[in-house]
Amino acid sequence: MTGTDRAGGGGPGGQGGAGEPGGRPLLLGVRHHGPGSARAVRAALEATRPGVVLIEGPPEADALIPLAADEDMRPPVALLAHAVDEPGRSAFWPLAEFSPEWVAVRWALEHDVPARFIDLPAAHTLAWRAADGHGDVDADGRGDDQAPPGRSGTAPADVRRDPLAALAAAAGHDDPERWWEDVIEHRGRGAGDALAPFTALEEAMTALRETEEDGEAEGGEDREGGDGDVRDLVREAHMRLQVRAARREFAEGVAVVCGAWHVPALRRRATVAADRALLKGLPRTKVDMTWVPWTHRRLSRAGGYGAGIESPGWYGHLFAAVDRPVERWLTKVAGLLRAEDRIVSPAHVIEATRLAETLAVIRGRPLPGLTEATDAVRAVMCDGSDVPLALVHDRLVVGDVLGEVPAGAPAVPLQRDLTRAQRRLRLRPEAPVRELELDLRKETDAGRSRLLHRLRLLGVGWGEAVASRSTGTFREAWRLRWEPELSVRVAEAGVWGTTVLSAATARAQADAVTARGLAEVTALAERCLLAELPDALAPVMRILADRAALDTDVGHLAQALPALVRSLRYGDVRGTDTGALAEVAEGLAERVFVGLPAACAALDADAAEEMRRHVDAVHTAVGLLGDAPAPGGDLHSRWRAVLHTLSARDTVPGVVRGRAVRLLLDDGELAPDEAARLMGLVLSPATPPADAAAWIEGFVGGGSGGGMLLLHDERLLALVDAWLTGVPADAFTHVLPLLRRTFSAYEPGVRRGLGELVRRGPEARGSVTTAGSGVPGFAAGLDPVRADAVLPVVRLLLGRHPAPDGGDLAGANA
Repeated sequence: MTGTDRAGGGGPGGQGGAGEPGGRPLLLGVRHHGPGSARAVRAALEATRPGVVLIEGPPEADALIPLAADEDMRPPVALLAHAVDEPGRSAFWPLAEFSPEWVAVRWALEHDVPARFIDLPAAHTLAWRAADGHGDVDADGRGDDQAPPGRSGTAPADVRRDPLAALAAAAGHDDPERWWEDVIEHRGRGAGDALAPFTALEEAMTALRETEEDGEAEGGEDREGGDGDVRDLVREAHMRLQVRAARREFAEGVAVVCGAWHVPALRRRATVAADRALLKGLPRTKVDMTWVPWTHRRLSRAGGYGAGIESPGWYGHLFAAVDRPVERWLTKVAGLLRAEDRIVSPAHVIEATRLAETLAVIRGRPLPGLTEATDAVRAVMCDGSDVPLALVHDRLVVGDVLGEVPAGAPAVPLQRDLTRAQRRLRLRPEAPVRELELDLRKETDAGRSRLLHRLRLLGVGWGEAVASRSTGTFREAWRLRWEPELSVRVAEAGVWGTTVLSAATARAQADAVTARGLAEVTALAERCLLAELPDALAPVMRILADRAALDTDVGHLAQALPALVRSLRYGDVRGTDTGALAEVAEGLAERVFVGLPAACAALDADAAEEMRRHVDAVHTAVGLLGDAPAPGGDLHSRWRAVLHTLSARDTVPGVVRGRAVRLLLDDGELAPDEAARLMGLVLSPATPPADAAAWIEGFVGGGSGGGMLLLHDERLLALVDAWLTGVPADAFTHVLPLLRRTFSAYEPGVRRGLGELVRRGPEARGSVTTAGSGVPGFAAGLDPVRADAVLPVVRLLLGRHPAPDGGDLAGANA
């Protein structure tokens, strides 16, 4: 073909015969994700039977097209392209069951007709983005052409941004989504002229593009200099060249499935030389492509997808429903609401159907749409409430459908190893959030834990660790949710190794070298133990020991110690040798003991509160370390000596001194009388009110059970009460915020109990733990009759049965 050959010819609305040799290509302009467009494409292909089907998409994916016929391929799926040398630079081309491109691919495979992608190669797209300074292509985007009606999402003109809105406005509609549903999505399944919708849509888009070009000419703007417009021109030039090549190769005719916005450009008369000139000198990078699972949630606009639709679940239903789509939809809604324990009967479905049809008639719509169905559900099934409607929208209108790709799809070695591990551990990726409880004493659960921790080390956040409902270090709880972009994270992590184990090991070693602080290294050591990476733990421990020896900041040391101790416990559960870790932890604890008293001197309020948290963390860590030897005796006795030192030094902030006294009291190292004496000294008139309030916060605040301590020890409560009532008025406003912070952390029942005791006054208040104290509600001794009344309930809770003679077997056995 010479440089004077043209791409198309003829009027904008004329469709060439697809079966005529040399005829014009059959241009099927579509909305990228629309069931009406998908049905119309299938009907048009059935009617014209072209010799080849050309589809808007990256040509590098041509070799992946046969996988679409695999029985294990279930949409929604996406074509993933990523730069070989920088896997994080990537782009997705999502396809749902109701996407016209997917329907075209499937039709071609079913009829043994060649199918090809003709958009600008991903090699140019990714390199172009990198040259513009975009290190990562939006993982939610569809290359550069992601808008709902098939137009470019990057073009600057208003019409170009949303041609559907322009067409809807011309038709007198203010809602483009609703207009598109009425004229396209609710059409029949190819009844009548199969090419009529495409002819009409091409005429409309041609008029829109001419209007835009005329507006630019009148306004004097050179919009072709804009980046988005240039990309459109380049992409359309590449597609025209591919269409020319296919027309030369296939005499039976060529069908092109592309975004409706591009149809006028593909029909435009342009020379080969002009098109090639636009493509000359484009940047290029080496890319890999594969199929990856996608989800309905990521297909929606709410999921961040630029070309997303509002209701992928609804569109999937429209495409799959063989008949009576509204009735079938409302039946689904009823089933969902019944599963959530709402009373919904078949009568509700019948009445909601009638209401939806009536609303469609009143609103002048050809069929009830999602708006009418939703209004009917709200009125009939939800009693006018939007709360259950939110559930319907999340589960059905959007949905959590996750696609599947066959095992034979190309993938980086790391992805293949991950897939094998997922199958071996029966840990299937799922789109909905899944709560997973693991018992680390079981081999399968332990393997799942290792895999999830290794993936977190690699930056693949499939699972998030959450608090377990069960106690004990052998329990773990996870919240799992597979997102499509995790496939990109796996590809990125592939640079560290070919298996999850080797990649996680290499990543941990590298992170240890680049860690900026001691706490980061200790946290990394903990993660290595959780992930069971023995080859990484040794170098991490060497770096940890070196960092700990050089770090003189007691705060850093105190912050690092708890992670080390947790690691020791996890090592015990997993049977890991943690001898080296124990030595570092004990040495770290000793250095904290030596430096903590001096580090607590001359601190402001914020620094004192931070040090109080460090004291709590070290106390917990020492309790978990056990009776490990230390230069001055066992760790427990050394730590108790440090607490005694902190509690007695006036230079130590009140919040730290108060907490030291409380910890000694809780451990039985300080007699209650001595604790009361220390509190009395602190709350004496000689102590500034602000210092006294800080001491009280340290002693009974911080969520450490201080409220119950005051509730059950009238001496301590009386001291606090007497001090508080004696605070001068000018100082009270300064200590009130601190006291409010302290007491607001108590549970409501504890606050009510304290308020009741204070209301009674010191004369009527006695120890609530001592029988016969004279406190109202407490008798002088036990009442056996009243005590026996609770035995049936106790036996019921314990699962015991009454003795044959009416006695209490539980009590007898006890």
